[in-house]
Amino acid sequence: MPIARLSEADIAAALAALPGWSLREDGKAIHRAFTFADFAEAFAFMTRIALHAEKADHHPEWSNVWNRVAITLTTHDAGGLSLRDVALAQAIDAIAPQS
Repeated sequence: MPIARLSEADIAAALAALPGWSLREDGKAIHRAFTFADFAEAFAFMTRIALHAEKADHHPEWSNVWNRVAITLTTHDAGGLSLRDVALAQAIDAIAPQS
């Protein structure tokens, strides 16, 4: 069964419930950046996400430079955002240290 792409209204509702996440300019992905005390904290965060993402079979696009982690979520099979992205963003927010 194909993965359904979210409508513009669904994307707006999802972003309202995901503080800190932004819609990419093309409207096909969401992204967020995180900053940590050091590389070890950033890498530990990525490891926790990786374990969750593997179980969900949905993997983020991300980069890490020292204490910063930038994450982009999109569902390539759907050609844009899907509920899988929203669920992974929620899981990432639950894993992220609260500021």
